[in-house]
Amino acid sequence: MAEEVMKMFPDVKDALKKSLSWETNFKPQIVLIRDRDAFVRAAGSEIFLAYAVPRRYLIVLDASRVYSKPFTLETTLKHEMCHLLLHHSIANRNLPRWLDEGICQWASGGISELLATNGGSALARAITADTVMRIKDLETFPKDEASLVLAYEQSKSLIEYINSRYGHDSILRILAYAREGYPAEQSLQKSLSVGLPELEQMWQEHLRGTYSWFSYLSSHLYTILFVLAGLITIYGFIRFLKKKREYADEEEGDAF
Repeated sequence: MAEEVMKMFPDVKDALKKSLSWETNFKPQIVLIRDRDAFVRAAGSEIFLAYAVPRRYLIVLDASRVYSKPFTLETTLKHEMCHLLLHHSIANRNLPRWLDEGICQWASGGISELLATNGGSALARAITADTVMRIKDLETFPKDEASLVLAYEQSKSLIEYINSRYGHDSILRILAYAREGYPAEQSLQKSLSVGLPELEQMWQEHLRGTYSWFSYLSSHLYTILFVLAGLITIYGFIRFLKKKREYADEEEGDAF
């Protein structure tokens, strides 16, 4: 796998340059951990597939699970390299976690570094339950697994919304202003001509239209049908037992 990483590294650099228009002029250290338990101890959680330590230009990959669907080694490496590139170029104070993770998921084709994500379903549930977290509260991410997954999905969704509404260049402008030293909210304002509160409101309105109850139920149709089939089976079994008992009672009555 180490040789594979070395072979794909130039392609990863080129892909990030295409996405972010920045050169990768540093050499990262990439560590492959084959022992899953050892990786979990290092990462601090079972749901991480990889992680980056920007101040050390370090990427750590769980070699035992890096090919778990929908992940590939290349997309995971691209995601972690994106973290290093962002932190190499932008001061930490101007790179809140939602922007960091949102950009890296966007740049790596929507793939995060979490093994436990489920195709945006956490965000869909949050929209229908009105429990979406405020973006300002995602300067750092929560620790519990459910909230962490939601934070990743929200960050990805917001950046994808910016890209679809304002275009690729708008993301490059945000990053350019952040690189110049502007805080994230000012970078958004200068790039999009809207503040974070207004942007967040538009984004959530877009989400409510996307994740209506109908679309949520449709996206979980097979699960719903499976549950209904199970309930029907249980109901049929109960009716069978009831009929059997009634038949037994009739047999006893005839015997007398």
